[in-house]
Amino acid sequence: MDYVTVIGLTAAAVSTISLLPQLVKAWKTKSTKDISFLTFSLFCIGILLWFVYGLILQDVPIMLANFFGFILGLIILMLKVKYK
Repeated sequence: MDYVTVIGLTAAAVSTISLLPQLVKAWKTKSTKDISFLTFSLFCIGILLWFVYGLILQDVPIMLANFFGFILGLIILMLKVKYK
């Protein structure tokens, strides 16, 4: 594995993990009042498009980061709807 792939995978991991604190907080407190539905909707659309872009390029770091980021963002959106 070359250093460019390692940098990409590290960036993917850090970016994806950055959503976990928000998800855990929403899950524990059952409150999403401070989360913008529009912002997370746009975020999910954006990273879904990045995922498709990664698929087209067959770029594993882009695919992984955006697949898992989309899942986490979608869960946060579902919690926003559930705890409204």
